[in-house]
Amino acid sequence: MTTTIATIEDLEAIYGETGEASIIKVSDRLTAGYRSLVEASPLVALATVGPEGLDCSPRGDTGQAMVIRDERTLILPDRRGNNRIDSLRNIVRDGRVALLFLIPGSNTTLRVNGRAEVSIDPDLLESLEREGKRPRSAIVITIGEIYFQCARALMRAELWITEAWPDISGLPTPGQLMRELKQDFDARTYDREWPERAKNSMW
Repeated sequence: MTTTIATIEDLEAIYGETGEASIIKVSDRLTAGYRSLVEASPLVALATVGPEGLDCSPRGDTGQAMVIRDERTLILPDRRGNNRIDSLRNIVRDGRVALLFLIPGSNTTLRVNGRAEVSIDPDLLESLEREGKRPRSAIVITIGEIYFQCARALMRAELWITEAWPDISGLPTPGQLMRELKQDFDARTYDREWPERAKNSMW
């Protein structure tokens, strides 16, 4: 007997029908409630797709990660990072995106599926300026569907319960992680200089 599900019919036979609440919560635009969740979220995961495959990266900002233009449009400044631009490369070639918003202390998350484009409009970039620094581009996202996600995953993970957090003192540093991949990499210098370098290049 096979243990791999190969058809939608087999999958639905295991999980049954979708509950009413999971259907009625879906909107094609920001409601007042969904707007408040976006405004409260300083961290969002951005998923994109391109010819090489999928990519997912965290995006964060002080206070509010995503700017709301209108009920159908969200703006994500592309703040300074590692310059791999994997997400931007994907969006230029395939505009499909998915977002997952996280709110510290809340087990309610928010999901958005939509389409995006990369903008370098000077007025837009000026409006996104932080501490005298403009992003080099901005991701303009048109909402296709938006809905809140079941809280069970964050509840099971006990994500916001500090007493349940693991001891991270033994985790490898960024420098050590890179040294595993390149034996002559100077991990000690990288780890020593990284905090100040990040502090001075935040925006």
